[in-house]
Amino acid sequence: MSTVTSKLNISKVGRVCVSVADTDRALDFYVGTLGFEKVVDVPMGPDMRWVEVQVSGAETTIALAPPPPGQEAGGSQTGICLDTSDVDAAHSALKAAGADVDDEVSRYGGNVPPMFWLRDPDGNSLIVVEPSA
Repeated sequence: MSTVTSKLNISKVGRVCVSVADTDRALDFYVGTLGFEKVVDVPMGPDMRWVEVQVSGAETTIALAPPPPGQEAGGSQTGICLDTSDVDAAHSALKAAGADVDDEVSRYGGNVPPMFWLRDPDGNSLIVVEPSA
């Protein structure tokens, strides 16, 4: 173990941050459409809030925060993968709800699980995946 590693005391990925332009609109999507729970909603300076959502019972949260100064919100590949037990049902439900999803579920075969991309109202991309066991 390196000297730096022994001093970091990192124990988990606690949260990932997604930049959003409109916190209430993002909450409507992540809570209202995806079914996440809002677990944190506190002021963050003038006219801003720090908000975190999570899948019920999950340890890691998604922070819905304003972008850094001088940057635009959204439009990023978040790298966030949401697991589902039925990718086709999830795709159909999100499409019916008017969410911005790929036209079809991607099926690459082999050990690659079926998946589709989903975009939040700010254009941040997430992937919905049905893990193979």
